[in-house]
Amino acid sequence: MDTWQILHIPDNPPIAPDQQPTVDVTASLIDPKFANTLVRRLNQISPLENLRHVKRVKKKFVEGRKTQLSVILCLASENGNQLDSMQNDVQELMNSYKLSPFITKVCKYAALSKEEWEEQCKLWPTSYHPPTYNIDGITGFSEEDSQSVFRFMKYAIQLAKSSDNLVVNAAVIVDPSVKQVITTACDQTCSSYSPTNKITLETSCCEKLEAFISHSDSDGVLNHETVHSNSFPDKSKQLCTGVSCLYPWQWADQQSDMSSCYWHPLRHAAIVAIESSAARDRYLFPSSGKIQDKSFEMDHMQSSSAGSLAKRQKTNSTNVHSDDNLDANGEGSSSLSARPYLCTGFDMYLVWEPCIMCAMALVHQRIRRIFFAFPNPNAGALGSVHRLQGERSLNHHYAVFRVLVPQQILSREG
Repeated sequence: MDTWQILHIPDNPPIAPDQQPTVDVTASLIDPKFANTLVRRLNQISPLENLRHVKRVKKKFVEGRKTQLSVILCLASENGNQLDSMQNDVQELMNSYKLSPFITKVCKYAALSKEEWEEQCKLWPTSYHPPTYNIDGITGFSEEDSQSVFRFMKYAIQLAKSSDNLVVNAAVIVDPSVKQVITTACDQTCSSYSPTNKITLETSCCEKLEAFISHSDSDGVLNHETVHSNSFPDKSKQLCTGVSCLYPWQWADQQSDMSSCYWHPLRHAAIVAIESSAARDRYLFPSSGKIQDKSFEMDHMQSSSAGSLAKRQKTNSTNVHSDDNLDANGEGSSSLSARPYLCTGFDMYLVWEPCIMCAMALVHQRIRRIFFAFPNPNAGALGSVHRLQGERSLNHHYAVFRVLVPQQILSREG
């Protein structure tokens, strides 16, 4: 992989035609000049009531670019005796146009994704109706948006390398309407700080992002020195054992070392980021909560809002815009009177695909889009093992994307 790419992870995995439920239909080759007449008549006498996603006519180009058309006459009989079970009207039509019927298969259910639809059409053409929700990026990203996604993912990868040279998962919550980092976090299942401490923003997320970008080339691509000094190899499994979502039970094997650090199995990067975002909201909107979180110090808040406070009023997840009350310098925070609703409209960047616990927490937070760089074959909730984004019983759904990272970003120094 030499270039960045963004791949949409569909709600349901595509299924090969030979694995999808199919039904037998009776079809026939027809003369193209009779196609309209035959289709109209067949729709009257033999409608495909339970196969509305299946197109009646299949078009194929043969030698010399000649068009060959096949039409579905009716559902095939289960007893194998097609002519005896066929409706009289259909038989009359066959005799009138001298049709030669044959049995073929079509997919029984409508496609749930574009990928699945493409697979279905290899058997017989079907129609596909994409999801009705409107989330930017599913049909493609603009160049500006793509570069923004790559920049935030680079930042998350930089954060994923812990101080003891082990790799952990990192989370970055972003307001895409103003392209502003809201908060960052890393795995804290094992942490040297006291569990009684409240969540603080150890270093301003914007300061770190600005420092990170300042080492980049003018076109936004990291230079050689920065890439190799702040990256990690994706092929070293040993270095990744600290990633909580990859190894959710790792903490249980390490509790013998309780004297030197604090263990908490639930403090995955996404969960810590959500808590930090909530602490930020409590500080920015103290009147809407019972207790002001004093651990979120003023100097941290001010530095993290250097570009913009990136907060917004309660908003619809399908129509997110920056707050009109914010001035150009992002210092209009006092005009925001309403506390935002959780993380509605925000994007989450994770180095590793989240586990079920983290993915469900992001559903409750009303996250708009999730981007991750590496799959989680052990416990991945968004494509590798499960697909929580396709669970229709949930009251919120986000779009999921995998960001393919160039190998040079991941290679070691030297």
